[in-house]
Amino acid sequence: MTAVPTDRTAVPAVALEDLRRDYVVRSRIEGSRRRARRLVEAVAGITLSIERGEAVGFVGANGAGKSTTIKMMTGILRPTAGAVRVLGRDPVPERRALTREIGVVFGQRSQLWWDLPLANSYRILAAMHRLSDADRDARLARLVDGLDLSAFLDRPVRQLSLGQRMRGEVAAALLHSPDLVILDEPTIGLDMVSKEGLRRFLREDRAERGTTLFLTTHDMSDVERLCERIVVVNAGSVAYDGALSAFRASLGAPRELVVDLTAPHPVPFTLPPGAETVAVEADGIRHRIRFPGAELTVPALLTRIGAQAEVADLSLTEPAIEDLVRRIYAEGGSSA
Repeated sequence: MTAVPTDRTAVPAVALEDLRRDYVVRSRIEGSRRRARRLVEAVAGITLSIERGEAVGFVGANGAGKSTTIKMMTGILRPTAGAVRVLGRDPVPERRALTREIGVVFGQRSQLWWDLPLANSYRILAAMHRLSDADRDARLARLVDGLDLSAFLDRPVRQLSLGQRMRGEVAAALLHSPDLVILDEPTIGLDMVSKEGLRRFLREDRAERGTTLFLTTHDMSDVERLCERIVVVNAGSVAYDGALSAFRASLGAPRELVVDLTAPHPVPFTLPPGAETVAVEADGIRHRIRFPGAELTVPALLTRIGAQAEVADLSLTEPAIEDLVRRIYAEGGSSA
């Protein structure tokens, strides 16, 4: 086993090297009492490094290997092959020490006590993490205010709505101020206002503490508002890994420019190569123009349009992140 550096702050928050996990699935053979044995590769060689302070969206379809990867990162599962280090620790043998340094939310599993008031769960968790009364009270006050928990702190967890419980789960994961926060579907069950409030708090808390964020979600708005980097997994392997800002450009996805004119221009504009008018609306006042973002800039396009008509207003539509993820899956290849 590789020795852990004395200064663990000098190593990445997460380091996965050719990480693999297989499952044995047994099924009954028709007409026989015997069972067939089949090997399923849930994670097929993921290599990934996340520096401290990064915010990474880890996305993919159901069955892509996201949850299995998280379970290996947190020491719940032992890898079949490969290496995993989290905050410089080997998660399985050092699981107890690692739990004091990470915070985890699994969307469908609770770390709260079902029959106790929510506030009691926090007191128990604070004792488990050996927080002083002063540190517990100060941190809890920040979480209650930031996540809007005060209205149901004294209510048993079993009486909370899914959205209330998820906010309570996030507070539980952040109570001990972990260095790494792993969130699996944290906004499930939340309405739009609560989602945005949770995202805002996570951004502010991370900015204050320099926390590393590892986020899995099917809500691509979570990724766009919380992460600078996106990792797409497909069939247990990394299909894309890069800056969120470059994700759209890397796939060559077209952008759409909507131009409103001061006077009607009922015929399509003469445009640079690659750009095309997809619609002329409002009797020639509004023009929708699709163009390749990687090859043509908005200023260049506007210069050509401005030579033919006077522009009153404009808006730019980027391809949706979820559409690009679906495109990676449809193509079945890697864009890393």
